Amino acid sequence: MDLVIRNARIFGDLPVDIGIQSGKIVALGPNLTTDAPAFDAAGRLACPGLVETHIHLDKTRIIDRCPPEDGRNANAVPRVAAVKATFTEEDVYGRASTTLENCIKHGTNRMRTHVELDAGVEMRSFDALEKLRRDYAWAIDIELCVFPQEGLTNNKRSDELLVEALKRGARVIGAAPNYDPDKAGQIHRIFDLAREYDADIDMHLDSGNSPADMDIHLVCELTKKYGLGGRVAVGHGCKYSTLPPLDLRKLAAEIADAGVAVTVLPATDLYMMGRNQDHSVQRGVADANVLVENGVNCSISSNNILNPFTPLGDGNLIRIANLQANVCQIGEAQRLRECFHMLTTRSARLLNLKNYGIAIGNPADVVIFDAVTPEEAVAEVKAPLAAFKHGVRTVTRPRAELHRP
Repeated sequence: MDLVIRNARIFGDLPVDIGIQSGKIVALGPNLTTDAPAFDAAGRLACPGLVETHIHLDKTRIIDRCPPEDGRNANAVPRVAAVKATFTEEDVYGRASTTLENCIKHGTNRMRTHVELDAGVEMRSFDALEKLRRDYAWAIDIELCVFPQEGLTNNKRSDELLVEALKRGARVIGAAPNYDPDKAGQIHRIFDLAREYDADIDMHLDSGNSPADMDIHLVCELTKKYGLGGRVAVGHGCKYSTLPPLDLRKLAAEIADAGVAVTVLPATDLYMMGRNQDHSVQRGVADANVLVENGVNCSISSNNILNPFTPLGDGNLIRIANLQANVCQIGEAQRLRECFHMLTTRSARLLNLKNYGIAIGNPADVVIFDAVTPEEAVAEVKAPLAAFKHGVRTVTRPRAELHRP
């Protein structure tokens, strides 16, 4: 063996050793016999790494160059659109790499990033993130989801760019029907393109402050019609937070039956929703735990970092899960553990990752957190102590120490 990670609690279970050779896991069990170099996890929590299912690396870290908010109106889409002409390939790569490195340091080693395609930016962001994907393969696997942020049925150039990206290898296509004059038309077009190019689908869906006019029903209908269960995800779902419990459970049953996954994005949804109110502002964050308990596969993710949609953030998914738990009043150990799974196993399932998990034969991707259980990691926002990608150490984060007098 090339390396053994000793005394690691895989998802909080009893400590075992993880034997690694040629970038793969070759042995699991207590007290493995080997003279290979060892890393002692000291009984701390181990997982295959955090999975970021929904982030926007192309427009991260632009808050300082965007026009300011107009009172309670965030105007996020036009504020970003106003500066897209300044996006060069080098600029996108530089900003994205800073955020990406923060994500890696916080324990993320798989990611789906959404990429806007329109006349304002053409293929510059796509090209930059493709280069980033290749350059950081030593630490993280990145998948690009291309989508039209500023409309599609009214935007011929976006349609042309989506087709170009799919022809160039993009395997996921998204949508933002809220910003299209023909919401249903955009959704139908995205499903048509996904079927033509055999791409998965990941849409921005159902942001809003009331349950009126939800698009999830059409998405579920088309997913079932075309047999795409397990290959369709939607992000946000803020409107689901406005439903009474019985209606939410009925919606969850519909989503689960169609095989559609839901990604909840608490940082952005807290920041963007309720702008029509100046007091007793609603939270706008869908309760992922309730959805999971009613059969829906869910993930929790970052979405935007340091831009008009979310001018805060550091790439720490554990902090985002802690935020989700606070907002939705999740305190029980098992439900906190489920939040951790929405950063790991459930997120991996959403991305259809076939080789995710600490198991013999899988890639030796392991992250050690300074916690004993998943629920402790979420409750106390515990940091990773070390990360390994294909058996090679990629992150070291020493514990903080007190220097007593």
